[in-house]
Amino acid sequence: MSEKNSPPVSSSGLTQSTAATLSYVLGFITGLIFLFLEKDNKFIRFHAMQSIVISVAFLILNTVLSFIPIIGWILAPLLAPVGLVIWILCMVKAYKGEWYEFPWAGKFAREQVDKMSAQGQ
Repeated sequence: MSEKNSPPVSSSGLTQSTAATLSYVLGFITGLIFLFLEKDNKFIRFHAMQSIVISVAFLILNTVLSFIPIIGWILAPLLAPVGLVIWILCMVKAYKGEWYEFPWAGKFAREQVDKMSAQGQ
């Protein structure tokens, strides 16, 4: 394969789609790892930030629901399958090389990555 046809590579040596996909694997943990490791590739940084935003939102929502009697106890277990579907969707989109913005988290993630890029981080 010639260099012209080579997929974009991250600073970790992985292809950008592989690195973006891996940023979702352990939620905010791998999101933070790839956000700080990758300095130049906005595609990877976007997916890493979106992974952080989504996983932290689910963690907070699950915690809040666990303190609400009856209704919270009923809704909290429903978060796991919803989170699994979102997690798989985001990983598939990242692996396909798509800039998939999850409805509320994607816009926020893109804004944060743009701010970080403007500041040179």
